[in-house]
Amino acid sequence: MYLMYVDESGDCGLPSGGSPSTLFCLAGVVVHELAWQDTINQLLQFRRWLRSKYGIPQEAELHTAEMISKPKKLHASIQTLSKHARLAIIRNFADEIARLRDVNVISVVLDKAHGVATPEDVFNYAWCSLFQRFENTIDYKNFRGPSNPQERGIVFPDDTDGGKLEQLLTRMRVSNRLKINLGHGASTLIDRPIRLVVEDPINRDSSQSYLIQVADCAVFLLKQYMQPNSYMKQSGGNAYFKRLDPVLCKAASKKDPDKMGIVRLPM
Repeated sequence: MYLMYVDESGDCGLPSGGSPSTLFCLAGVVVHELAWQDTINQLLQFRRWLRSKYGIPQEAELHTAEMISKPKKLHASIQTLSKHARLAIIRNFADEIARLRDVNVISVVLDKAHGVATPEDVFNYAWCSLFQRFENTIDYKNFRGPSNPQERGIVFPDDTDGGKLEQLLTRMRVSNRLKINLGHGASTLIDRPIRLVVEDPINRDSSQSYLIQVADCAVFLLKQYMQPNSYMKQSGGNAYFKRLDPVLCKAASKKDPDKMGIVRLPM
């Protein structure tokens, strides 16, 4: 069984409706059940190192975006650190994620200025694409790490609208129309319902899950790579997403011009 922990960056609102961002991003952190405990143990070791170096308790949530823009929302031990130190923690966290031997990160970026008409379109298009890449990568056995002969997957989002995700995945299990390129500019539509992603998505509280916090870091770095704020650009933090290269699921999108597997929507 593959477990995918998901977080998002940006909102589903359209720029024409007042949204401050033109991008909506998702990062799915995938780990196999057989590697789950070893992965958690490695993250625990990292958290012990953070405690010894920065005084951050193991139970304190690492919420990456707020470490840069809203540190007062975080644990007191983080609030007292300089912005430079908080950026260093993000860089160290990225490097630790890159060392997680059996982790795979699926990255989805949707440009809200093209191809979508409503906030519901943003939500559905991005999440459908993530579910589909999760399904395909299981089916084609392209995840690194341990595996079983008959694999399935389950999804753990970070405090996302569970009802909407349940409905979306249920529809994809009944009917799931895909555009298949035939070459020479020709294409066709086929109906290929989702069959390997089981159960309804199960929400997890990021403060209670180290792997959701990994997804939070990955999606923040993805967003800053694609559309950095001024501080991340000036400090070089916009390039930190590249530090995740060893764990990026490049099979998710071979069309990514940067060769990092980013699924760029619309395609």
